[in-house]
Amino acid sequence: MLCWARTCRLHRGALSPSTPSFSRVPVARSSSNDQREGKPRPLPLSYRLLDGETTLPAIVILHGLFGSKNNFNSIAKALAQQTGRRVLTVDARNHGDSPHSPDASYKAMCQDLQNLLPQLGLAPCALIGHSMGGKTAMLLALQRPELVERLIAVDISPVKTTGTSKFATYVAAMKSIDIPDKMPLSQARKLADKQLSHVIQDLAMRQYLLTNLVEVDGHFQWRMNLDVLAEHLDEIMNFPPQQEPYSGPSLFLLGGSSHYVCPSHHPEIRRLFPGARIQTVPNANHWVHADRPQDFMAAVQSFLG
Repeated sequence: MLCWARTCRLHRGALSPSTPSFSRVPVARSSSNDQREGKPRPLPLSYRLLDGETTLPAIVILHGLFGSKNNFNSIAKALAQQTGRRVLTVDARNHGDSPHSPDASYKAMCQDLQNLLPQLGLAPCALIGHSMGGKTAMLLALQRPELVERLIAVDISPVKTTGTSKFATYVAAMKSIDIPDKMPLSQARKLADKQLSHVIQDLAMRQYLLTNLVEVDGHFQWRMNLDVLAEHLDEIMNFPPQQEPYSGPSLFLLGGSSHYVCPSHHPEIRRLFPGARIQTVPNANHWVHADRPQDFMAAVQSFLG
């Protein structure tokens, strides 16, 4: 497990609208009620907070599988500047700079957010989640609607994601790379890219994965908890059964060239999110925000109002 980076907490009033605050919050102690109810113990997630107007709901962005808060740096800065809102990007457990845990369930990821958002004074928020982060966002909205003022699910739906056997291949490829110690990081990533290319032909996917390759004490390793993610892939691809709908505003923003959300998913979207608007971004694949950033921003800003 990686060592934590230096923590810096700044008072909100000392920040400009685009100044980030980096931190992890303390782990909340599990109460006896939590233990009886089987609630997962929340972890102190790594996050980046851009300051803004406190009278407006904050924007909270959750990344996808194998991602990190850094994937949304440009989008977060643009949203903070153009909306004047506070914008929070978060590393999910077992990703980025957040702690590792053997529990990779959506229930646990939601519990982390239920702990974090009130501590930062960001509830209720406008919650944006991509892929895995979208499923976490949907579950949080369904189970704790008072924390979510409105929801944006990016290219994902509340049903099982199919045709994703490639993810197990990605994990096996990442675990198999062999990088000599004490090599410059740029060279290490080039070598890792070459090794990954034998299995993963998609250059954009390799570049996405390689953002997780880091040097720790002269050794190269992945920031993600690959063993746990591999063990829980089926669970991550699924979505926990839910009965009660979320009545708040919701936007399902889909990639026009993506196959993650099919028309057959729409009835379940409508059942659980009766106020849902389903919108497609033309010529965008699964990473809508990266493929068509201007269209993504326009859709988000229009929905935020």
